[in-house]
Amino acid sequence: MDKSASSHQGPGLIASIAGLARNAVGLMLSRLELASIELSEVRNHLLQLVVIFALAMVAGLFAIAYGSVLVVFLAWDSLGWKILLIMTAVFALLAVWLVMHARAMLRQGKLSLPATMAELKADRDMLI
Repeated sequence: MDKSASSHQGPGLIASIAGLARNAVGLMLSRLELASIELSEVRNHLLQLVVIFALAMVAGLFAIAYGSVLVVFLAWDSLGWKILLIMTAVFALLAVWLVMHARAMLRQGKLSLPATMAELKADRDMLI
């Protein structure tokens, strides 16, 4: 009778360990899927940030170019300088707005992985 009791416990223990391993692998796969989804979102936000930064740089360079041309035309005492002043102001305001928008994106944390990090912390707390 004692032999049958010990043989009955053996497969139960192995089955429990196998079930635990399956659950751990499933948990890891779900976390990897979540991380891959969030990384694709971060990649899209990073691409947006790069485009906004590039546009801000172009606008800033245009502001410098029109500002330089404005100085030249101001020395000539003609009426053409007014449009250059307007163009300089427009591009300077555009550059400032784009930089502020990029900084707002960074402050909002659009490049972080909040759901993945929260799940990993929960997993760590559960295991410890």
